[in-house]
Amino acid sequence: MAIELEDIRTLFETYGPRSYGSEAVTQLEHALQSAYLGEQEGASKELVVAAFLHDLGHMLGSNKGRDADATRKNDDLHQFVALPFLRPVFPGAVVEPIGLHVEAKRCLCAIDPSYHAGLSPQSVRSLEQQGGIHTPEQAAEFQQKPFAADALRLRRWDDLAKVPGASTPPFEHYFSMVSELYGRQSSVA
Repeated sequence: MAIELEDIRTLFETYGPRSYGSEAVTQLEHALQSAYLGEQEGASKELVVAAFLHDLGHMLGSNKGRDADATRKNDDLHQFVALPFLRPVFPGAVVEPIGLHVEAKRCLCAIDPSYHAGLSPQSVRSLEQQGGIHTPEQAAEFQQKPFAADALRLRRWDDLAKVPGASTPPFEHYFSMVSELYGRQSSVA
């Protein structure tokens, strides 16, 4: 069930130009901006690749690249959709933050009130669909999970990566990182 490198390229070519829900950027722009923010922060190559691929589940899922649109009533669980395809070919340091990035939003809302205040209207709507804000106990438990700290970082970049016309390196810059890590799967910590 592993995804091939060219399948990743094809997904971005096909669904990358589509709107990122009701945000003013495309799926590809969102992925590029997320990865670029991670790179600018000095994140590991694995975490930059996770940021680049974190919404691949939207492109693989039934919405085919239409991120959490305003009319959808239920969570699409996109954070889990790509995992069976990515886990056989990427290390846990790439895959696990992807699987945790939605729960990271729920945690950040619980531990950082200014984070919640900065969410876009679309992110606020999807937060409720995704289970709402963590309780203090849930937030504490989440923060103990392997890769939770990386997921929290990725989540912040995810929320900032919605700037129309932002300058980023091109697709090939990040796809080369994807290619470099492809085939280096490892067990989850």
